[in-house]
Amino acid sequence: MPTVFTKNRDRLLEAEVARKFLAELLAHRQVRALLSDDHFSVDGTQVQAWASMKSFVAKDGSGDPPSPGRNGERHFHGEQRSNETHSSTTDPEAKLAKKGKGKEAKLAYTGNVMTENRNGFVVEAELRQVSGIVERETAKDMIVRYSPGAKRITVGADKGFDTADFVSDMRDFNVTPHVAQNTTTRLSAIDGRTIRHCGYEVSQQKRKRVEEPFGWGKTIGGLARPMLRGVKKLDFKFTLTMAAYDLIKLPRLIGAIA
Repeated sequence: MPTVFTKNRDRLLEAEVARKFLAELLAHRQVRALLSDDHFSVDGTQVQAWASMKSFVAKDGSGDPPSPGRNGERHFHGEQRSNETHSSTTDPEAKLAKKGKGKEAKLAYTGNVMTENRNGFVVEAELRQVSGIVERETAKDMIVRYSPGAKRITVGADKGFDTADFVSDMRDFNVTPHVAQNTTTRLSAIDGRTIRHCGYEVSQQKRKRVEEPFGWGKTIGGLARPMLRGVKKLDFKFTLTMAAYDLIKLPRLIGAIA
């Protein structure tokens, strides 16, 4: 039977309270004075799902069942598993993902942020299901939400964002894409028009700060492996944690200008 807590939590989720709280925090007079209006960075990070790999089973019911017992073992040697053929019985919305080449695959989501470059405040945050394009697609949505295109801005990003589609969309959105060039496997979509400006180099230096809220969120904010399941609940947790990261920065910064 649903408790008062779960009912209230569902109301918070439906009302997008975490995102509204972040927006209200950024709109505060003392906070607004600390934000850059022109220069931003975007990135994403893997957020591990609260589900074990033993729960990742074939959708058609094939495959060996776990051995008997409360925490029975399953043997995966030689078994080909993918998000197309398998899903987690514990958290069906979680997807199999790797942090990088040679890394172990885990059930996870992708948490995405947009930060401003003056003091590194998170100005947009959103968690979504893992996919090969999720970071770029979420970045586009966050940029449009925060800066609908009336004013030209710059957005820094790592080389994973160096694709023709993303760069073209940025220019359509009145955004100068200060994206790191990826010249190892393909021709970069970032040409001399962008990299010749000194602002490009500054953005490349500043964008590294976008990793700081991820580090704080996982070591302090409970994002290393949140005990929640499903996109809506984890998005709420992720966004609220990013708002908390902004809050802890305020005393020092406000005190410095007081």
